[in-house]
Amino acid sequence: MLRLLEHPLADHILTHLRDKTTKPATFRTLAYQLTLMLAFDATRDLATEERPIETPLEATIGHVLGHQPIVVVAILRAGVSMVQPFLDVFPEVSVGYVGLERDHVTAVARSYYCKLPPLAGRRVFVVDPMLATGGSATQALDVVKRNGAVAPRLVCIIAAPEGVAEVTRHHPDASVHVGVLDRALNERKYILPGLGDFGDRLYGT
Repeated sequence: MLRLLEHPLADHILTHLRDKTTKPATFRTLAYQLTLMLAFDATRDLATEERPIETPLEATIGHVLGHQPIVVVAILRAGVSMVQPFLDVFPEVSVGYVGLERDHVTAVARSYYCKLPPLAGRRVFVVDPMLATGGSATQALDVVKRNGAVAPRLVCIIAAPEGVAEVTRHHPDASVHVGVLDRALNERKYILPGLGDFGDRLYGT
């Protein structure tokens, strides 16, 4: 299932992320802001529990988050930039990392690192800014499922239709939450219109 983040502020942020004149410091701030919006959207159905409280005026019933822990798994390296927004708003988040590096000639990802907390019985979010061919995302979802994740969610800033189709083909139970669905991939497997290499722009490399 594909879910698009449709909001005027998201469009505003994406426009500045795409702009090649945006400096790395500003780019990082914008990426944080958009990921925060995606985090809210991707977690809108988290279970809550009723809790009686006393306001300064009267007793009432509030709602707090349920007991299912949250795990965020970042695809290295650019996915690291999407972890902090989850940590800032949700209590007791565990973080895992999957290292997948795309070959710029073949566009095939290779695995070089994996460190995960327990995933069974937890709500798992795999984060990566760009969903291009879908190869890295599919491999990362394979990894978290082998380690106990059920119906994980993929959260991306920009996606290409080819990537969404690839993830859906291999993982029909995984919902895909993206800021925007772009037009297509070019011959080098970069997203168009896209914003270039996210990691390079994030870190100024």
